[in-house]
Parts: sequence; structure tokens; C-alpha cells
Amino acid sequence: MLSCRELTEWVTDYLEGQLSFPQRARFQLHVAMCRNCHRYLRQMRLTIRTLRELQGETGAGDIRDQLMERFRRRKPEARTWPGSI
Repeated sequence: MLSCRELTEWVTDYLEGQLSFPQRARFQLHVAMCRNCHRYLRQMRLTIRTLRELQGETGAGDIRDQLMERFRRRKPEARTWPGSI
């Protein structure tokens, strides 16, 4: 099964539809079984949705692009579960 740490590494690819079918299945199984990762995924979706809503405001698109690039480049810290983020 996918670890919580792996899930945090894959979350951006998952949300962008870039995981293979087996990776996506492992991701979804883990989220279904792990309350903290389920919460983390929900928070990521909310963040992305909020940033999209801000896109219409002056300069918000640049901020969104910068944040998305940081999410992509982010290297997870040595944490055991995403709920501690």
C-alpha cells in the first residue's frame, strides 16, 4: 500500500491526472483508508479551487502559478502523515 509520505509526493500529479492507472488505484485506496490523507487531499483541492477563484483578481493568476510551481517542486519533509503539515 502507498505510504502517507508517498501520497504527499504524488498529490499534485494525482490532481492533474498524471498518475498511471495502478498509481491512481493505490492513491485512491490509501485515501479511502487514511483519514489524515483524506483530509490532506481535501485541503489541497480547496486550495486549488480558492486560487482559481482568485484568478480573476489583479495579479492573482501570477500568485496561483507561483504556488502551483512550488507545490510541484516541494520535497516532503520527514513527517509520518500529512495531517501534521
